[in-house]
Amino acid sequence: MSGAITAVSRSAGHEFSKPNEPAVRLLAGLGVEGDAHLGVTVQHRSRVAQDPTRPNLRQVHLMHAELHEQLRLAGYEVAAGDLGENITTRGLDLLGLPRGAKLHLGADAVVEVTGLRNPCPQINAFREGLLKQVVGRDEAGDVVRLAGIMGIVLADGEVRPGDAVRVELPAGPHVPLQPV
Repeated sequence: MSGAITAVSRSAGHEFSKPNEPAVRLLAGLGVEGDAHLGVTVQHRSRVAQDPTRPNLRQVHLMHAELHEQLRLAGYEVAAGDLGENITTRGLDLLGLPRGAKLHLGADAVVEVTGLRNPCPQINAFREGLLKQVVGRDEAGDVVRLAGIMGIVLADGEVRPGDAVRVELPAGPHVPLQPV
C-alpha cells in the first residue's frame, strides 16, 4: 500500500486549525517540531486535565484528502489543516489500517498508527453541523469515526507535500483502530 502527502500543517498554539507549511520535521518520540501537541506525554488540553502523565499517543494527526472532498460534496468547505491535521494524504485507506501499522513518510520519517481521532464538539464551532459529517453510525449501529488517525513518531525526518507514504503492516492478527 502506498500513497502521497498532499499537505503538512502545524501550529505552535492550541488553535483548532493548523496552517499549511512547505515542510515539517517529525521528531522521534515527540511529534511535529513546533506543534502544540509535541511531547512525550499528552498535550491535548482535555487529556492534560485528566492525567498529564499519560503517554502521548496523539503526536501526529493524519487525515485523508478524500474526506475533504466528501465534506465539500456535503456543502462544507474544508481544506488541508482546517480540521487540525498535521499530515494530509491521498490514495491511502488510513481508517482501514490496523493499530501498529507503520507509515514511512518521505525519505526517513516513520509514524506508528495508534488509533482513530475522536473529534470533539469544537468541530461544530469551525463549521456548524460538521461533527455529524465525521462521526456517525453504520447499519449495525456502531459508531464510525472519519476524522483521521493518530500516531507516534518512531523515526525523525522532514516531510513535505509530494512525498511518498509507504505502509508497513504489523504481523497479524491485525487489531482494528479504536479512538485514542
